[in-house]
Amino acid sequence: MSGPVEIVLILAAVGYLLIRRVLGEPAQAKRMLVLPVVLSLIGLSDVSGEVKTPLSLLFLVATAAISVVLGALRGASVRISQRDGLAFIRYTGATVLLWVVNLGIKFGANLALGAIDPQDAGAVGNSLLLTLGLGILAEGLVVLYRALRHDHQVIWTQGRDGAPHQMSPFLDNLRHSLANRTENDPAAQWNTRSDHRR
Repeated sequence: MSGPVEIVLILAAVGYLLIRRVLGEPAQAKRMLVLPVVLSLIGLSDVSGEVKTPLSLLFLVATAAISVVLGALRGASVRISQRDGLAFIRYTGATVLLWVVNLGIKFGANLALGAIDPQDAGAVGNSLLLTLGLGILAEGLVVLYRALRHDHQVIWTQGRDGAPHQMSPFLDNLRHSLANRTENDPAAQWNTRSDHRR
């Protein structure tokens, strides 16, 4: 099972993410995509070889799937605006609540499995990074899609110490493609207007 120090570090990282995004920040594709992929891969290596029974596999798949669904819901609840021509994201109360629910379900599932079969609990306990990484990735994909669909420019990484932001030609092309599709599709225009009213 994940040690107490590892759990505290992971919760501190989630807390840092929550504070940054409650205050608001420019949407950075690298932070929303690369970091969660790295976390998921580290988490996958943590559980590889640990999942030995169908019960532990079921708990792992279920908690991972729940994290992905809650991550996508968080992405849909994030407020997206435009600031200085760039997409700017801010967590809402619903986003924070979904984070609390996600962590509660994960720790609750670990406790439930530990009560049912203590040997299986170690495998699922080590999956915290995997499930959080997958959830953050789902959140990031939904936020990026929404931002690009509204024709907001998304930076790849934020420039430091006055340096210009690094942009992504792929994201810019995707933004233009999604914006053109929205202009030509009445249903997409209605969805875009309803998204802006949030």
